[in-house]
Amino acid sequence: MQSSLKKSLYVGLAALSFAGIATATATTASAKSYATAGAYTTLKTDSSSRNVAVNGTNALYSKPGTVKGAKVVVSKATVKKLAASTSSASYFRAYGQKTTNRGSVYYKVVSMDGKYRGYIYGGKTAGTFAGGITSASTTTTATTPSTKTYYLKNPGTANTLWSAPKYTQYKASKVINSTSALASDSFTVDSAVTKTKEGSLYYHVTDNNNTKITGWIYAGALQTGENSTITSAKSITVNYVDNTTGKTVKSGVLITTSSAKSGAALGTDDAATVNTDIAASTYLPAGYSLSNASNSYVSSTTTWGSSVTVPVTANADAGITIASSYALNATSGASEKLTTTGALASDGSTAVATAQSSFTSDYQGVGGTTASQSDLSTALTSAKLNTIYVPTYESDGTTQATNSAGNKLYTKYTLNTGALPTGITFGSSSLVLNYNAAGSYALTAGSGSMTAE
Repeated sequence: MQSSLKKSLYVGLAALSFAGIATATATTASAKSYATAGAYTTLKTDSSSRNVAVNGTNALYSKPGTVKGAKVVVSKATVKKLAASTSSASYFRAYGQKTTNRGSVYYKVVSMDGKYRGYIYGGKTAGTFAGGITSASTTTTATTPSTKTYYLKNPGTANTLWSAPKYTQYKASKVINSTSALASDSFTVDSAVTKTKEGSLYYHVTDNNNTKITGWIYAGALQTGENSTITSAKSITVNYVDNTTGKTVKSGVLITTSSAKSGAALGTDDAATVNTDIAASTYLPAGYSLSNASNSYVSSTTTWGSSVTVPVTANADAGITIASSYALNATSGASEKLTTTGALASDGSTAVATAQSSFTSDYQGVGGTTASQSDLSTALTSAKLNTIYVPTYESDGTTQATNSAGNKLYTKYTLNTGALPTGITFGSSSLVLNYNAAGSYALTAGSGSMTAE
């Protein structure tokens, strides 16, 4: 019994001794399996050259991953999601490094949004991004627009100016928190980029009113014209009303260069400018004249953003007077004035002077409205002025030449319709007709018919 117990104790003690030796051996072997890291080095190259993207092959650690005590701070699964992300926030900035005694380089990195930070394996060469990260171009150069001047579409806290497009550089920040105060300013674009991951377009702009305000802004936040709110703040809406019918025949917005706010008084100078514009023909509705010729529709106390009613009167019908007639000699290219004395219209019997007078009285429209080139050409043809015949005289300049049959001779001229004005105002007296010489013709006595010679 004692012998058996002694033997058991001996075996048990032996086993314990063996386990202790094994444990000591394992501890020694485990300690030798860890790498050691060298001193921390801060990366000092240009910051944008240290923008990197993770590729999903390595996790982030609290210290170089093979060093004793290193803990996973961003799992490999999360890193894979960041690698596949289409948001610039998933880019990283490398800012420090450590190299282990095994030659492995670990970079200290932080995500652009500051959410993730830690060490990641970066290959075997210090200063080169490999392993779990690669160099990244967070933006791509885009074409600068040909239009250089833009305005804010919706001034406020959204889509303001940044030192760099958001998350394309670490700690990219707002140049200004709100653009509300810049609502009436114009901006000049000098360069453009797209965010590589999102593909969104950004412009680099400078405020033309304050060149110290400059930065990057989302292109969709700009427009080529002023914001409608700002436009109304420095405009006067004009309603031209027919004083007979009471109906509004035209409305328009007069915009000046005033920087006044909506509700502020125009003042003397701007009031004078607005009154002049209201009376200008470019603003007046076609076919109407001002009922009040005082040229005083707004005053210095009229406020920006308000509207004004301007009474107008419909013009009477008016014709178009032919000031003079010219023929362009097709052979010599010289111009000569056509005399209406003895000249005949296209029917060979009506005097040109009579045809011109009939044209003015018959072809009429509301004074101040415009006749198109096509309508004018049709009316001249109807008035028999599309072709005219001018007497041919003997060398004495007073006796009309005749042919062998005793028929009087004329030079035929055809109207150059292409030389007619593209638009002419009814009531105008400046219509000049151009004709091309088209040969010699004889008038058969008593018939009114012209025959080419």
